[in-house]
Formats: sequence, structure tokens, C-alpha cells
Amino acid sequence: MNYKENVLSVAPMMDWTDSHCRVFHRLLAPRARLYTEMVHANAVLQGDRARLLARDPVENPVALQLGGSDPALLAGAARVGQEHGFDEINLNVGCPSDRVQAGRFGACLMKEPALVADSVAAMIAAVDIPVTVKCRLGVDEENDYDRFAAFIDTVAAAGCRVFFVHARNAWLKGLSPKENREVPPLRYDWAYRIKRERPQLTIAVNGGIATLEDSLAHLQHTDGVMLGRAAYHDPYLLHRLDAALSGGEILPRAQLLRALRPYVESQLAQGMALKHIARHVLGLFHGQPGGRAFRQVLSEGAHRPGADWTLVEQAIAATRSPLRSAA
Repeated sequence: MNYKENVLSVAPMMDWTDSHCRVFHRLLAPRARLYTEMVHANAVLQGDRARLLARDPVENPVALQLGGSDPALLAGAARVGQEHGFDEINLNVGCPSDRVQAGRFGACLMKEPALVADSVAAMIAAVDIPVTVKCRLGVDEENDYDRFAAFIDTVAAAGCRVFFVHARNAWLKGLSPKENREVPPLRYDWAYRIKRERPQLTIAVNGGIATLEDSLAHLQHTDGVMLGRAAYHDPYLLHRLDAALSGGEILPRAQLLRALRPYVESQLAQGMALKHIARHVLGLFHGQPGGRAFRQVLSEGAHRPGADWTLVEQAIAATRSPLRSAA
């Protein structure tokens, strides 16, 4: 299988996919497209851009995910994103949290396809990089494929050609954001069908994808897979999938982690605490002998003043002698 654009990506995840996380994921998956946490258009235009749009050049290709529902503000924020070196602007039409609903953006926009289309058109006019949409199948207990397809058609008519489909509904009342990622049933067949019926569109599927085998199976029906929590809790899966798609070499976990050392030491020299970076690598030895000891060493030590790369080496060593290190 050729490694095409959008074939593998890591989902935008609030409080997780910050710049430190993306640098680590780039080492694991050199060809994957990475996404920022969602940033509201107002924050981009009026907030601390140095913090909100922090990006190491090594991360590219990386997309900026925006939240919002005002076409003019979204266009302005998209322009700022392009100026800051992002390769794509993605509009969030999938987040179901109460805060998002109160601000009239995220998943509630599935009910307003014309507004989404206007927003997409404004952003496309403002930038030269791709504008994409991440959406759900619908909201609450809707079970109407034709309504979902009409949403896709309306937004596609505004110029969007790439859709990341989280293949379940968003329930806007009664479920937490975590429950919204687990309770509404998955309908991958809707993503497959929209691709089959609209072959001119690029359709990537997201939601509940947890194994290499699942990912490759989805790619028989769609253009891409977007990994979410699986890429974070088991980051080696991301590396294995990138290698499988590209024909690249699968590298040992310790070797991949040690490749992060120059970045870590550079950040420490600038005053960054190790804990802010270490939290993103805790799952690297998931399911492996010594994996628990690895997490324990980092979790207990990374928050301490002066913690440095020595602690990471201690954690790696713990994977080779888990019984002794846990004693």
C-alpha cells in the first residue's frame, strides 16, 4: 500500500496532543499527520499565540484544529495558523462537551451544515493550505444516514475535500466527553458507504481503532485511519503502523525513546520540567515485561526538582530487570 497523504494521522486530543507529545509521535511515525489540541478561533486571534500555537519544526506535517462557528473569525484564525507554519487547518465539528455546546461549536454544528459550509468556504478563501473537517455521524439518537450524507455534501460543496469521520454519534446531553467516546455505537459502515458513494472525497475513519489489524482492515474501505487514545496509551502501535504502511523498519522501543533525548535536554535547558514531557511516553512499553516498572519510575520521579535524562535511562533499565527494579 502506498503511503498517501492522510492515510495515517493522530487525532487532536485536548490536554494530550501538545507540542511535546507531537515531537514524540513524530519520532515514532515519521510520515503521519499530527494534529494540535483544539484551539478556539477567538483564542488564536486574541490570546497568547506563542503558547497556544507552540510548534517545533520537527513536527511537520502538523495541522491546527480550530473550534468556532463565526466564519470571519475562523478565517482570521486560519490565516494566523498558516503564518505560523501549520500545514492544514481542521475544523472541529465533533467535540460534544458542555463548554463547546455553550459556545455553539463542536458537535452541535452537525445540526447546522450551512453554517459549517460558510465557515469552511471562508477559511478556504483565507489560506493556501488544505482546510479539512472532523465530524461525527450525527447528534443524540439520530439514525439517519441520509442526513449524515447531506451534511457531507453541503460542506463538500463549499470546497472541503477531506473529512475525518469519528464513526459514532455525539450525544449532547447525558454523557460526559469520555462516555461520548465509548457509549454511542460505532458505525464504521457509514464511513465506508460515504467513501464508496463519494469516491472523489478523502474519507478517513476515527473512533475505537485499537490494533494494527483493525487499522489495516479500515484502510480496505477508506482513505485513512486516525488513531486517538490508542496512539497515546500504546504509542508503539503508532510506530508499527507507520512502518507497516511505509515498509520502514520497526525499531526497538528504547532506541526510539533515546532519539528524544536531544529534544528533552534542550527543553530542560530552557526551564521546562521533565514531567511535562515524560507524561507522553508512559505508554511506550505498554503490554511489555517491565512496562509497569517503566511507568512507575517516570511517574514517581519526573515531577521532582532537577529530574533529567538520567531518570529516563533508569526507566529504560527497569524494563530489562522488572522484578529487581520493582523490589
